[in-house]
Amino acid sequence: MEIPADGAEGVLMSRGSMVGGWSFYIKDGKLTYVHNYVSRALHTVSTTDPVPAGRHELRFEFEPTGKPDLAAGEGAPGRAELYIDRHLVAVAEFPVTTPVMFNPGGMTCGANPGQPVTSDYPSPFRFTGELITDADSEMRMHMARQ
Repeated sequence: MEIPADGAEGVLMSRGSMVGGWSFYIKDGKLTYVHNYVSRALHTVSTTDPVPAGRHELRFEFEPTGKPDLAAGEGAPGRAELYIDRHLVAVAEFPVTTPVMFNPGGMTCGANPGQPVTSDYPSPFRFTGELITDADSEMRMHMARQ
């Protein structure tokens, strides 16, 4: 994505709603990922410094650190990481995640229409920078599903 000189904010990708889901967004210049655990808890990882102006590769990764407890309705705990241009910039431990798919609310890119995943922003919180797609990567992803 690309951040103009005067900054940008908004949802990069999201899935779900206030009843459960996740959102990857920029607010007040800071890159943030929030996991809404079925309206019971919000688990967040955020950068301390703003994302600088320019073109960047942003990434969220989750590494499970334990096993899920499906009988209790709990997905795996894990380490949440944010990367800017392949550099680790923020880390947080999530004690639990959602063990099943999020519904209602499909995955969206560039906004969180409908009910937002978090009260940290109003819906649709459209991204004001430029989202840049990688056509080759998208093609490989679609072909892998065939």
